[in-house]
Amino acid sequence: MPVLRKTDYEAEVVWLGHVPAGTSIRAKAVDWLDLGFSGDVGARHEGENRASCVRVANLYPKGTEIRNVRQLSVLSLEEIAATAKEMGIQDLDPSLLGASLVLRGIPDFTHVPPSSRLQVAGGLTIVVDMENRPCVLPGREIEADLPGHGAAFKAAAQGRRGVTAWVERPGELRLGDTMALFVPDQRNWAP
Repeated sequence: MPVLRKTDYEAEVVWLGHVPAGTSIRAKAVDWLDLGFSGDVGARHEGENRASCVRVANLYPKGTEIRNVRQLSVLSLEEIAATAKEMGIQDLDPSLLGASLVLRGIPDFTHVPPSSRLQVAGGLTIVVDMENRPCVLPGREIEADLPGHGAAFKAAAQGRRGVTAWVERPGELRLGDTMALFVPDQRNWAP
């Protein structure tokens, strides 16, 4: 019996971005990504392993080598629009958010269960690690392009910053692709 249940939800890939390695999280819009086991080649978060950061500070000293489960930053077009509205701006460019991909069609996307899978018909599959909490880095990029609005991002994006993910099965991802959502077939934790 499979432990991942296919849902009725599918999402269209409406934006793809490559975040070059370096100090900025600003992404460059692209038409396709060739994703391997280490993620997007040459990207800021590429690698099968990574140094631990503040997200896992209660588990490891900063800089400890751990598995890289945040190769990709996946956001929802609907949640980006809601964040922009709360910030008082008309549009929010995904490149300013360090997005790897933006999907349309899955409600409450940021809260899709960890270990869920998103799969294209050709087999490429990414695994949801967890919610990607808002931080100040996108705010800096927003401020550079939209002065006076960057500081509003962190609060406006609460609960809708998307998820981090990693590549389970490599392949090519293109604009317009459809990704099917599979979720763990288990009840909610209730200790």
